Amino acid sequence: MEERNKLILLYDYYKELLNDSQKEYFEAYYFDNLSLAEIAEKSNVSRNAVHKQIKSSIEKLEFFEEKLNIINKHNEIKKELEKIRDENIKQRITEIIES
Repeated sequence: MEERNKLILLYDYYKELLNDSQKEYFEAYYFDNLSLAEIAEKSNVSRNAVHKQIKSSIEKLEFFEEKLNIINKHNEIKKELEKIRDENIKQRITEIIES
């Protein structure tokens, strides 16, 4: 379950860097819980084609995070944010990082 959550988080951050079919298949598989066969039938492609696109998506998402490290940086900022006592500053920084 943890790997699935990690992939969904990566997708939330980097989905705009994937092509349309990668997004479609990833969402169908991870958000709609469709099987590879169901996605293939719906998209009129082979099960293997769906599998390859999802695998390629995962590799790209992991590559993006490895190079850009955005999720780790976001988590570090959130930890530091907890140390700030001024609620107005804390709220403004939270708004900035969540937009």
